[in-house]
Amino acid sequence: MTAQSSIFDRKALAPEQVESVFAFRSWRVMIWIVVTALILACGYVVWGYTGIRHEKFSFYDVTRQRKIDVDIAIRRDLAMHKDNAEKLPVAIINHGNTVSYTEYSFISNLLATKGFMAVSIQHDLATDAPLATKIGEPFVGREAVYERGVQNIEYVLQRIPLIRPNADLRHLVMVGHSNGGDIAMYFARLHPELVRDVVTLDNLRVPLEGPFKILSVRSKDPNFVADKGVVPSDDICEKSGITIVHTDYRHTDMSDRGPETVRETIGAAVTRFLTSKNGQNTFSPRS
Repeated sequence: MTAQSSIFDRKALAPEQVESVFAFRSWRVMIWIVVTALILACGYVVWGYTGIRHEKFSFYDVTRQRKIDVDIAIRRDLAMHKDNAEKLPVAIINHGNTVSYTEYSFISNLLATKGFMAVSIQHDLATDAPLATKIGEPFVGREAVYERGVQNIEYVLQRIPLIRPNADLRHLVMVGHSNGGDIAMYFARLHPELVRDVVTLDNLRVPLEGPFKILSVRSKDPNFVADKGVVPSDDICEKSGITIVHTDYRHTDMSDRGPETVRETIGAAVTRFLTSKNGQNTFSPRS
């Protein structure tokens, strides 16, 4: 073989050398296919995070003289078509007491990847009185807090069409953790005509009932026990189509602050709940 000959020049190689070269090339092709597949798989996973656009807004309800901060998570491809005639499903996410509206990104990102416009609302302000417990009063004295939360949601629903004209505000999915779960249920009971599904993460005060599908993920935390009648019996759940998922997790771990295993369990439960029996997505126009 001359100095200028290529290793792929068959005339310059003996038969056994040619066989060795083809084997080498085959392995290179196989390695290239495997690496490409891994890159594509990783890219798909990364898209689930980098493919989500978060838009923050600060609204001001003049009537109540109250600021309402909102984070809207939406898939970037859907964000480019806000005037599209195809309706975009909407989920309203309500935070727990002392937890920020931005600390449920594991849920908002999950819903956004599925085609939702996930709207997280900040209900509490630094000037608000601390959440109190008054035994003997309805909802242990927290009904005024739920009513304030409902007013926040109603105001945000009025503003959303100005941002996303194609938002579907007639088939809402209400989501909430702890006090936010109670706000979600309280709103759904007041506006059943607007609500399709409710997802609560260990709400403690407002009973799980209504003419809509309900999923509730429960903790096993002796410091946070639901009031009597909040979680229906197994028989009632079966008859009413209510899904209860019992876990061994702590009440305070059901946000971005909690371990990854908790977030994964909740995410899997929400995905199953919002997916039809035949495995097809029932909530996203372009999932």
